[in-house]
Amino acid sequence: MADLFEFADELGPAKIIHVYEPAHNLKAVLVVDNVAAGPAIGGVRMAPDVTTEECIRLARAMTLKNAAAGLPHGGAKVVLYGDPNMPKPDKERLIRLLACSLRDEREYIFGPDMGTDEMCMSWVNDEIGRAAGLPAEIGGIPLDEIGATGWGLCQATDVALQLCGYFCDFKMEKARIVVQGFGAVGKHAARFLAARQGILVGAADSRGAIYHSAGLDIDKLLKVKEAGGSVTDYPRCQKFERDTVIDFECDIWIPAARPDVLTEDNVHRLQAKLVVQGANIPVTYGAEKYLHEKGVVCVPDFIANSGGVICAAMEYQGATQAAVFETIAEKVRYNTKLVLEESKTQKIMPRDAALNLAVQRVKKAMATRRWGIF
Repeated sequence: MADLFEFADELGPAKIIHVYEPAHNLKAVLVVDNVAAGPAIGGVRMAPDVTTEECIRLARAMTLKNAAAGLPHGGAKVVLYGDPNMPKPDKERLIRLLACSLRDEREYIFGPDMGTDEMCMSWVNDEIGRAAGLPAEIGGIPLDEIGATGWGLCQATDVALQLCGYFCDFKMEKARIVVQGFGAVGKHAARFLAARQGILVGAADSRGAIYHSAGLDIDKLLKVKEAGGSVTDYPRCQKFERDTVIDFECDIWIPAARPDVLTEDNVHRLQAKLVVQGANIPVTYGAEKYLHEKGVVCVPDFIANSGGVICAAMEYQGATQAAVFETIAEKVRYNTKLVLEESKTQKIMPRDAALNLAVQRVKKAMATRRWGIF
């Protein structure tokens, strides 16, 4: 394993905690990156191949995301080793054990992420009373169910296209969309964009990818997924291996699954004009640089996909669902416009403009702390 201090800088991470209970097959990592703005909020990501390094990068993404969104929270992340599709009783036991193990880490507020959901957060809340993204039945605003992150992606996409005089040469109406990761985030992004006359031509999940140049029926595809199927169970379309989704010709490409799906090794295959990042850290810096030089606009992850954490933070403070949607739209639209215009004016990548924005806000928060630290 790499020296973890190589990931450290003036912003953090403040704390890295490894949780290991071999008798119960519990192995997890919590990274609290920065709490200058307030207690850190970030999701629990469950997968068999997560790593400490990935957790550190994701926690930093949450620091930047929360700062850019102007939330009174720092950034953190938990990775939990395991199959998210394990039997429900086994998953519940692991999640409850994890919550109890981190009971005293009061600078961290649990939230859902890839492999966990509102029910998982209800288990955490039952154990320690410190979770966001809860089911509606216990007073929560279920961000995956309502599509909070997807709603934000739709807003970011809309702003990028409104600035089409410089950034894009097409409009939302009849824009061809491909979603890599047709799950909790991707399916809602597709649904909201389709409501604005976008056309979903391709989609992928963990079991494969599909494409139809004339467009896929969103409602039918959603029913397939709700029934527990894969996108590849959708009829009357071309079917491909999962990673072939990078090659699908489109106008808008939305990565909404795992980190590093676009890298320096495969980014040349992408056939899109606009990339709106629905997942956390889905595109490497080198790949973004390549796309920028080719004239492809990339709206960074912590700007475009902040709808979920905005929803979670507002729920934690007792806000209503209507207020959440309004706030997500306001914050995401404002930040997307700010970042893209700064990119144009300064002739820098949108990623660099976004980093300048978020880091400046984190440092201002740090300056208010007694010791000036995270």
